[in-house]
Amino acid sequence: METLHFSILIQATKEKIWAVLWDDATYRQWTSAFCEGTYTVSDWEEGSKIHFLSFTGEGMNSLIQTKQEYEYMAFKHLGELKNFQEMPIDEATQVWTGAMETYRLTTTPNGVVLETTMDCLAQYQQYFEDAFPKGLAIVKQLSETK
Repeated sequence: METLHFSILIQATKEKIWAVLWDDATYRQWTSAFCEGTYTVSDWEEGSKIHFLSFTGEGMNSLIQTKQEYEYMAFKHLGELKNFQEMPIDEATQVWTGAMETYRLTTTPNGVVLETTMDCLAQYQQYFEDAFPKGLAIVKQLSETK
């Protein structure tokens, strides 16, 4: 797996950006860059499960490994979801189970830098290299204008 890195400078507070990232309504907006209709099911507590879902019930079963409010969020991806159900780890899933996805907010003199990393299989690298900057641009726009 490759670890992909993305970042964007945003003229807003960490609190505002955090809310845009993780509040349901704005989460659905910025993640539409990956898949229209994407949403989550979680209590958003560190150590809790989180389901990243499409409107058809497909997605990822993950764990909120680390949550430092307004600073850092780390997800550990565990397996697939199909028809809204967690699937057993199979040979294909075993290749990427444990992959990490992180979000870090850092205040700088020029604004807040949102940095994200994502462990990614080679066959999906181009997709995420195209989609992630679009998603982060939406986070920036929502954070700076709402």
